[in-house]
Amino acid sequence: MPFFTDSETGNLLEDNFSNFESEAEILKALAHPVRLCIVRGLLDVEGCNVSKMQQCLDIPQSTLSQHLAKLRDAGILSSKRNGLERNYYVISDKAKKIVMSLDD
Repeated sequence: MPFFTDSETGNLLEDNFSNFESEAEILKALAHPVRLCIVRGLLDVEGCNVSKMQQCLDIPQSTLSQHLAKLRDAGILSSKRNGLERNYYVISDKAKKIVMSLDD
């Protein structure tokens, strides 16, 4: 069956389009070098906190927080509180595959 149209009716397959909406949201969230770096770093060191990320990335804490919020809102990251600090984890398998494919 052709990807863009239904072979019987000739109509655009809505399912094909809607399947890519969530993938597009992930790509939009990853479409910044700092956010790609955050996700790649967390794949190596899961459970990293903001202070350590800020030191490694050498960006202001407020900027880092905005990037982390964007990644959390997209369902790419999750966090757990550990005392006074918050540790971040990559929870999206699709995002993991995308970022790891960039290393190839």
